[in-house]
Amino acid sequence: MTHNIAILGASGYTGAELIRLIDGHSSMTIKALGGNSKAGQSMASVFPHLRHMDLPDLVTMEEIDFSAIDLCFCALPHKTSQEVIAQLPKDLKIVDLSADFRLRDPEEYKRWYGNTHAALEQQAEAVYGLTEFYREEIRGARLVAGTGCNAATGQFALRPLITGGLIDLDDIILDLKCAVSGAGRALKENLLHAELSEGYHAYALGGTHRHLGEFDQEFSALAGRPVKVQFTPHLMPANRGILATVYVKGDPQAIHNALQSAYADEPFLEVLPFGEAPSTRHIRGSNFCHIGVSGDRIKGRAIVVAALDNLTKGSSGQALQNANLMLDIEETEGLMMAPLFP
Repeated sequence: MTHNIAILGASGYTGAELIRLIDGHSSMTIKALGGNSKAGQSMASVFPHLRHMDLPDLVTMEEIDFSAIDLCFCALPHKTSQEVIAQLPKDLKIVDLSADFRLRDPEEYKRWYGNTHAALEQQAEAVYGLTEFYREEIRGARLVAGTGCNAATGQFALRPLITGGLIDLDDIILDLKCAVSGAGRALKENLLHAELSEGYHAYALGGTHRHLGEFDQEFSALAGRPVKVQFTPHLMPANRGILATVYVKGDPQAIHNALQSAYADEPFLEVLPFGEAPSTRHIRGSNFCHIGVSGDRIKGRAIVVAALDNLTKGSSGQALQNANLMLDIEETEGLMMAPLFP
């Protein structure tokens, strides 16, 4: 059976990544591509690397006949996404890649994103889209909220350690390096080549990054009490990839064993041999996440390092993984391609 797919926000990086991935999918056909700012243009003109594909031209959302669509990916900015999704058919399956439906508490959403939520009915039914931990809920969901790419990386490193009671919950430091594509395709002064190349810098200092809302929500739910991590992201002059280095108090070997056990049957999560560190170059363009664990010279401390591609496993690949479950397709379909190297 072939499922008809629409992508809203197809002119952005995550939209293009969805198209690239679906091209290798045996059970999906792209029927509509929404991109209001580039409506009327061909995908070959917007993204020349996709010119070999037989794709519909970009159109406005109003031009799409959603009665012929089985599932819609929304790759729109936050705030815009909730306004659009509130207008879509109530029986349409949706995977949202924005931040609009990740936080269950509307007040927390307002706190982190600065605006009152405009689609509370849809927010109430949304399932958090960290596939490996919400698999059964996602299977029966109509609306799935994709995680933040930083939030996914940190959670893959930490969730089994929190549930296993293996680390000090009041002493978690998350140092994260992220590639520039995570900031989207819009023109911004700080993302110009001369502003960004030949260096990298910390941002959102002092616990102000919006993905902290997801960490607070998820880690506190796991622990049964408030958990707040110390998190600082750094923007690096690379196109793809996230590298998270997590510093925790706990036994390094027990932590490694717990991660190996938790992810032994997961197709996309690879735990490296003890003492080895992952690299963003080894997961580029793939839906895999590599995780390494090491001890430290300070007794009782451990270092957990996780690497994933922010556009694939951190966003569009995760979205396709969720869509497969929602449409009763093999979860790995279209996603087992090897990473690009070098």
